Amino acid sequence: MLRIIIIGLLAVCTYNVSVGQADYNSKEKESAIIEAVLKYLDVLHFSPKEINDKFSQEVYGEYLKSIDNSKRFLLASEVKTLEKYESDLDDQIKNRSLKFFDESLLILDGAIERSKGIYNELLECEMDFTIDENYETDPDNREYSKNEKELKELWRKSIKMDILNKIDLKLDEQEKDTTGTAPLTLESLTAEAIEETRKNFDDWYERLGQIRRSDRFENYVNSITHVFDPHSDYYNPKEKKDFDIRMGGKLEGIGARLSPDGEYTKVVSIVPGGPAWLGKELEVDDLITAVTQEGEEEVDITGMRLDDVVSKIRGDKGTTVILNVKRADGSFHSISIVRDEVILDESFAKSLILDIPDVIENIGYIKLPKFYSSFEGNAGNSCAVDVAREVEKLKAESVNGIILDLRNNGGGSLQDVIKMTGLFIEDGPIVQVKANGRKPSVYNDKDSDVQYDGPMIVMVNQFSASASEILAAALQDYNRAIIVGSTSTFGKGTVQRFQNLDQYIQGMDDMKPLGEIKLTNQKFFRINGGSTQLKGVESDIVLPDTYSDIEYGENEYDFALPWTQIEKLDYSQSVFQIKDKDKLAKLSQDRVSSNPKFDLVQEQSKLVKKFREESEFSLNLDTYRSYLDDKEEQSKQFESVMDEDIEILQIKNLSIDAEAIAKDEAKAERNTDWIKGVKKDFYLEETLFIMSDLLNVKS
Repeated sequence: MLRIIIIGLLAVCTYNVSVGQADYNSKEKESAIIEAVLKYLDVLHFSPKEINDKFSQEVYGEYLKSIDNSKRFLLASEVKTLEKYESDLDDQIKNRSLKFFDESLLILDGAIERSKGIYNELLECEMDFTIDENYETDPDNREYSKNEKELKELWRKSIKMDILNKIDLKLDEQEKDTTGTAPLTLESLTAEAIEETRKNFDDWYERLGQIRRSDRFENYVNSITHVFDPHSDYYNPKEKKDFDIRMGGKLEGIGARLSPDGEYTKVVSIVPGGPAWLGKELEVDDLITAVTQEGEEEVDITGMRLDDVVSKIRGDKGTTVILNVKRADGSFHSISIVRDEVILDESFAKSLILDIPDVIENIGYIKLPKFYSSFEGNAGNSCAVDVAREVEKLKAESVNGIILDLRNNGGGSLQDVIKMTGLFIEDGPIVQVKANGRKPSVYNDKDSDVQYDGPMIVMVNQFSASASEILAAALQDYNRAIIVGSTSTFGKGTVQRFQNLDQYIQGMDDMKPLGEIKLTNQKFFRINGGSTQLKGVESDIVLPDTYSDIEYGENEYDFALPWTQIEKLDYSQSVFQIKDKDKLAKLSQDRVSSNPKFDLVQEQSKLVKKFREESEFSLNLDTYRSYLDDKEEQSKQFESVMDEDIEILQIKNLSIDAEAIAKDEAKAERNTDWIKGVKKDFYLEETLFIMSDLLNVKS
């Protein structure tokens, strides 16, 4: 009860300021922000933490990573200087002191300026690419440099690695050149690479010089919030506005959503229907390292602010942007994307009829890219309404079963997932949502009507998250559908809400706006009592994928909330019960083990893991190029794994859709492109075989 009272008080502003309309300096504002952030976290967070020495040490570690994750700036002695505050931050926070933060900025500014002198000095030195020496690229495998001599050596190897990569790319371009242009000497190519590296570093240091105290302060505040959990973040007023724009459906020029990842910019999702999605080259988790406007020079975006990166990727329709990306397996790619408007209907639910002659016929297939809703500005569209419409259309075609594809669906509207799950069961509970110290709220399907009562399979992968996990978990718990896909889904079983910090502070109008905090205040729980957090939803039938041997999902994050369990609900349904799951899984396993494509996928997964774990590379040009050639050769065997048509798979549009598709040239082109992709999807082929087994078990 006390917690509820405090929450109510927060909503009407509890922090009174007696100094009237004074002019507040930045430190007073920063202290107020930290106090408000911590108060909201303490009262509203699902798992509040005690502000003590342990908390202080965790914040210290997070902040140190945020300012020098690569260990290229700070010396061990400077880290030692900051270590005296390691167990003192809790007291500083309570006393509204910013002593540690202020001293860290002085040390960091000096370290950055020192490194600028080092790189300028090193670029004037001759580099020998014939000697045998290695560079460790993973900072977790390095210690902070003991002195400036060690730091210079680290920078020397780092710069040499950068130049080496550029020389390798230039040699590759020359080898592939068919224009008859006379090749440049290695000496000339090296000189070009050095100048490009110099320009990239000059640009990078210019951007570093533009970083404001407020930017560093946001890092500090988020070092605090991330100790509570990885999804709680502080947003300054501008960032909150940008967040609202992104969530409102406005796209970033190429149809990809981005986030900072250390010094890089990471692709966190690709918007269905956008240019990047249509190009099929850019992938989730790609790290963008450079951006080039067609006809202009490449711009290294390492260390660049996200808003600056977005401004470079945005552009007029019809223009081309070239992205240099580093993939999860360590490989580098150059991807050209023609900017265009995002076709919103590609985000919406759509369906097909699938057949495998002599095996299974007339199966409905619904693809749902995300759980969109009318509040997102999608012209009133609701994914629950749209899926219901697709189900009706499939029923009109008298389908023998329905496959709902939630692969790569990162979630969305909670209300829509509840309504959508209700299409396939009688009335009953769908999901439990629980705040800290409160009884769980049960979200029910209150409609006893069942729109579809036949056999059903839900396809998922490790990128199916949040709302996707709620639907998959509910249908699995009700034993209503078979879940097919990766070992488990992403495992994000938490709910975030924004709180305006201005509501906590009464007065101080000259200081506002203070920004907002997005904090984790609830957890999702299945109707069987288990959380989807961390564990995700385990598939009933597992199909190997490229990332099977790599840890992906929520459990990758530091300070991720744990899996927990609450009381199971009473639930049942008599619509359709899945039988003999073990037998169905065994039949699928036998097919998968004899399918050469899945054999290749498993080999590729091991290779991806191997490449990802490699972090030390030779700085000898011949050795390095030989390594890259070998790596490319090993990867070639997998290039065609998803590029072959499945001859036995027959695909057709629903008769009711065919006329509308034929009348719209753009829609017809997008439909053709979609069907081409489905035609190559051997995961879907195996799912159809599973559906055949399911129908046979039923009969």
